[in-house]
Amino acid sequence: MMNNTLPNEQGFFGEYGGSFIPPQLQEIINDITASYLKLKDDPEFKAELADLYKHYVGRPSPIFYAKNLSKKLGGAQIYLKREDLNHTGAHKINHCLGEALLAKKMGKKKLIAETGAGQHGVALATAAALVGLECDIYMGEVDIVKEHPNVVRMKILGARVIPATHGRKTLKEAVDAAFEAYVKDPITQLYAIGSVVGPHPFPMMVRDFQQVVGREAKEQFLDMTGRQPNNLVACVGGGSNAIGLFTAFLDDENVNIYGVEPSGLSFKDGEHAATLTKGTPGIIHGFKCYLLQDENNEPAPVYSIASGLDYPGVGPQHSYLKDIGRVQYECINDKEAVEAFFEISRVEGIIPALESAHAIAYAMKLAPTLPQDETILVNLSGRGDKDIDYIAENYGQEYNV
Repeated sequence: MMNNTLPNEQGFFGEYGGSFIPPQLQEIINDITASYLKLKDDPEFKAELADLYKHYVGRPSPIFYAKNLSKKLGGAQIYLKREDLNHTGAHKINHCLGEALLAKKMGKKKLIAETGAGQHGVALATAAALVGLECDIYMGEVDIVKEHPNVVRMKILGARVIPATHGRKTLKEAVDAAFEAYVKDPITQLYAIGSVVGPHPFPMMVRDFQQVVGREAKEQFLDMTGRQPNNLVACVGGGSNAIGLFTAFLDDENVNIYGVEPSGLSFKDGEHAATLTKGTPGIIHGFKCYLLQDENNEPAPVYSIASGLDYPGVGPQHSYLKDIGRVQYECINDKEAVEAFFEISRVEGIIPALESAHAIAYAMKLAPTLPQDETILVNLSGRGDKDIDYIAENYGQEYNV
């Protein structure tokens, strides 16, 4: 069973993953690993988390048949897993609650994290408020301006939003800053990594918490249609929403799985973040994965219109799934994502996050190439409230906003 045997004890998915961090920090990470492995099978912990998912997050999130969009496109029928309807507006709350409960039970005083689009930051600030922990969120200066509504939400929830002011001032730099802060005090803080990235056990831990998406979807889709979806589609930056949907279906060979990366403005250096498409194996932020690298084997500058996809690395399990061919990784550019953003808004009345719009855009390409009796299940990972000011300012004239 592919979804139960990985990673190995050292945190590797094939050659990817692991933990490449200083020895003194590794001791702290080992404590986190031991605490998590003990806690994840504890009936009391599982019951507490399940109760929060139901009564706080609003799970299960529904599946919606996008009838209007499917009819307009022709071909396969498109369904949406509505993670955008979760409390805080995205899938991020699924693992943030798990990480916050873990931190509380370990006696930590503060949660720290990075955020790009702000969805992880809002979700972690929410979870921290709920369990009574302090919260510091590191965010690139560029993203602070771009995702202003989420910055305000984090501050209202009691979190400190700390700008990352070096480099390109986006997600990679926010991760750098959060890691630096964590290394200074790993005893009282827990770094609640926002995706299936980082040193072991974080790619495993975040995946485990996000698996709820795919488990629900598998049961819901069978109830709705009498069968499993023919195709799954999700956007991939670090890859948490995608692995959350994909995991339950990895052993179902008749289900085609597509991860969608941002090709941005072009495939020129610094104009995209298509890590699995254009990257090579390397090490970033304490783990090995496909990585966009410069001539000195340093992480290359990256770009995407979607702040949550703007990262030069990717989850190690995605790197492994690419190599074994189980998941097909495709690209969508800025223009296609914006077109999908407006199309789903105006045809189905659902405003998606720009990250999720990449997945919708690929589904819109895929559907007309398939028979009408086939199905596509898209993980609509977040809602677009955070993006509407940016969209109106940059695309308002073109789209009559």
